Amino acid sequence: MSSNNASTPRRRRPKKVLSPSAKYEIWLRLVRGEATIAQAATEAGVDRSTIIRVRQVAKDGALAALAASRPGTPGKSPRDIELEEANAEIARLSEAVKELAVKLTLVEGKGGSV
Repeated sequence: MSSNNASTPRRRRPKKVLSPSAKYEIWLRLVRGEATIAQAATEAGVDRSTIIRVRQVAKDGALAALAASRPGTPGKSPRDIELEEANAEIARLSEAVKELAVKLTLVEGKGGSV
């Protein structure tokens, strides 16, 4: 009998978690052209899909940060922008409630009890 590799299950290597600084260094090497995806994956001891994901996350994060920045103004996080929008909406709704309360008072005052 000959030994067949198809019958023996392949062992998966344990999942390796990269630190944020390691991911950043990998991304920089990719951007600079110092390493290919395959080289970076081999050196980091991870799958190529992990390196592809690091590259995509870095690109998305950079685009979001650049979209949020405005020339001449200090950068605000998306959370700060959302908070300002929510506060503006609260102020608008508060004014609408006050106007409706005044109208209701006037209507009840004109047709109120005699």
